[in-house]
Amino acid sequence: MSFANPLSMFDVKGDTALITGASGAFGMVAARVLAGAGCNLVLAAGNQAALDEIAEECRGMGAAVVAVNARPSDETACQALVDKAVAEFGKLDILVVASGMNKVALINDMTPDTFQSVMDANVNQSWLLARAAAGQMKTQGYGKIVLVSSARGLLGHPAGYTAYCASKSATDGITKALGCELGPTGITVNAIAPTVFRSPLTAWMFEDTDEAKKVRAGFLSRVPKGRLGEPEDLAGPLLFLASKASDFYTGHILYADGGYTAG
Repeated sequence: MSFANPLSMFDVKGDTALITGASGAFGMVAARVLAGAGCNLVLAAGNQAALDEIAEECRGMGAAVVAVNARPSDETACQALVDKAVAEFGKLDILVVASGMNKVALINDMTPDTFQSVMDANVNQSWLLARAAAGQMKTQGYGKIVLVSSARGLLGHPAGYTAYCASKSATDGITKALGCELGPTGITVNAIAPTVFRSPLTAWMFEDTDEAKKVRAGFLSRVPKGRLGEPEDLAGPLLFLASKASDFYTGHILYADGGYTAG
């Protein structure tokens, strides 16, 4: 890297990225950012219509895109996605695990099966995808693994978030442990941890209704930046963690939260 051209550190043109949960709010941000930056993309999601839409959008940006209508539900499915990326583009440089879920219920109203389903989606799938990707990336001597955590991995929540908070705390643990384990191999493992940002699931919080104003006011009292997050607030951190600019950063949880977890 030449300091005369510092933007070269963020150059991912020609890299191959696998994004799971590509039809979700964070997955679509990742797809758009990496398509615009010149990556080859393997986009995976269970929602075929939404997957086709984001895939076409990325192709319109000039990216080579393979869309796979699949969820990383088990070891075989996760390995198949990595194999698909290598078969199509010859390598896998970047893994973004944006798949996951949340089911909200107070502890005595939540069944053990519901709790386990959140852990499976948010923890097991992250571990299995990282495991599959690391096997390929080790042979290359390079790779970027980006998991999606949450401010709720650090902070609790009073409204039925035991499964979600536990799952994101576990995601943080995986990030730190793999950052240590894979550091010598040339692979970095980091996580982006957003707080509330605009998405189809949170759109109501941005509305001009009495309920939204009340909820928003309570939330914003804890956010030093004084606003909720926008999708573009996740774009810069993602490109940093997916590029050589972050080669010395591993095992980190990067909070995209407007200062929420700082105070």
